[in-house]
Amino acid sequence: MFFFIYSHVGFVCGIEDKNSVHENVLQKHAAFFDINKDGVIYPWETFQAMREIGSGVLLSTAGAAFINVALSQSTRPGKFPSLLFPIQVKNIQLGKHGSDTGAYDSEGRFIASKFEEIFIKHAHTHPSALTHDELDELIKANREPKDFKGRIGGFVEWKILYKLAKDKNGLLQKETIRGVYDGSLFQVLKNEHTKTISSS
Repeated sequence: MFFFIYSHVGFVCGIEDKNSVHENVLQKHAAFFDINKDGVIYPWETFQAMREIGSGVLLSTAGAAFINVALSQSTRPGKFPSLLFPIQVKNIQLGKHGSDTGAYDSEGRFIASKFEEIFIKHAHTHPSALTHDELDELIKANREPKDFKGRIGGFVEWKILYKLAKDKNGLLQKETIRGVYDGSLFQVLKNEHTKTISSS
């Protein structure tokens, strides 16, 4: 989980466990950011996609830089580093970092049992949502020893998600989080942001 993220309430995502065992949902997650659908995500596409889901200019700029610099080379195995920092969607599972929830396996498939563990272990106040403090607990619990890169990645991802997708009560709902894993949340946030702009 790395590409993240306006207030969202009542979202129902489209992952079906019986199918996701065999699908690379991580690719679906990343595909939202591939604006021209050519299989490659450049920093300006990441920036545009983040703006479309309601992220501010500064956060979108920082997010695009962080994401593309962190993932470009790992998703382009055997290729010479590029100063354009492209990310190849087909290899996105190669960019999976440590200190995460384990809800993606090494092939980018969604693991429902690991996803459920998030709430079994950390949703103390509401069974299907995380408070800010519970999210901090989750982040700390996932830290792996000496995994500096993974710790930073996990912290940044979850904090951006909370900032942009928490509901009006400050809760990060279970279905919202689940929607991030297959990318279906991004289109919902984009639609909501478009409506907000149109009505202003």
